[in-house]
Amino acid sequence: MKLQRKNRLRASALGALVVSGALVLTACGSDDNTKTDGTASGKPSAAASDIKCEGAKGKLLASGSSAQKNAVDLWVKNYMAACSGVEVNYKSVSSGEGIVAFNQGTVGFAGTDSALKPEQVEDSKKICTGGQGVDLPMVGGPIAIGFNVAGVDKLALDAPTIANIFNDKIKKWDDEAIKKLNPGVALPSTAIQAFHRSEDSGTTENLAKYLKATAPEAWTYEAAKKWPAPGGQGASGSSGVASQVKAVDGAIGYFELSYASSQSIKTVDVNTGAAAPVKATGENASKAIAAAKIAGTGSDLALKLDYTTKAEGAYPIVLVTYEVVCDKGNKAETLPTLKSFLNYASSDAGQKVLTENGYAPIPAEINAKVREVIASLA
Repeated sequence: MKLQRKNRLRASALGALVVSGALVLTACGSDDNTKTDGTASGKPSAAASDIKCEGAKGKLLASGSSAQKNAVDLWVKNYMAACSGVEVNYKSVSSGEGIVAFNQGTVGFAGTDSALKPEQVEDSKKICTGGQGVDLPMVGGPIAIGFNVAGVDKLALDAPTIANIFNDKIKKWDDEAIKKLNPGVALPSTAIQAFHRSEDSGTTENLAKYLKATAPEAWTYEAAKKWPAPGGQGASGSSGVASQVKAVDGAIGYFELSYASSQSIKTVDVNTGAAAPVKATGENASKAIAAAKIAGTGSDLALKLDYTTKAEGAYPIVLVTYEVVCDKGNKAETLPTLKSFLNYASSDAGQKVLTENGYAPIPAEINAKVREVIASLA
């Protein structure tokens, strides 16, 4: 009996080890942001019945925005659990690199934090036979301004102050502009260590759009994926910026909220002119994204965001990440998997994953149009 019991225990331990190893492999990635408690990019939450595999097979490659990596990782985990024999591989790099890969024909779709530029659409026509690349909004969320200042647990900033911190004009945490916005807070004279993305980034472009719209006198640069301001220090990917902020006293940086949540990084409340400064939450970002208008034409669903909102509880520094696909001319061998995967991502279940993990779902009216476009992909 003792021998049998030992064998059962040994088999149980081996089984646990196999499962653990599988989870480790699933979680691997350049911007892995998984928490052990299942929050942020943690537990899959969709039942297999929510996902229609619909002829999906083989491997679907994608790459691009690191802003949406944690959301896409969850979608992939749920989708691959439901659709046996299918592999979806999303490489988290940057929006710019993702679009380049898409226009070179090496991926089935690209993730980007900024809609395609006219010249990028033109390039896509070489790959999308008889069609062109279009933007499908899939993930929304706040761009958090994370900070690490010893002894400071709560911080409010407005747009001009954020701009002057990142353009190297405000250099100390006890600067009068910061003190004025934070009465009663003991701010140290610690030097500000500002971190930004070192590579082309849609997150950078969205932050710049916010600063340009709300603090044009302080932020005189055009909104672009490349960081334009003097000073500061570069880091690779949202994960790299978050890691630097986490490690350095006096640091401040910008990244998607899920990176702040997973690493317990404190975030700035934004003074928009509303009754109270607004916290960076998925719910508050949704209030701002809900006012977005479709700016694209035809199958392109690029959105125009209102960064100047003063609505109560609306967090203004938001981004929407798009999946870039061919409206026509997709590769026949990957088209069923592409449509099946994106159908899940845009489904009620797929969007609920966003709500549960610090992102903001796409407004229902816009999301209904996304589903129509996915159904029409050829």
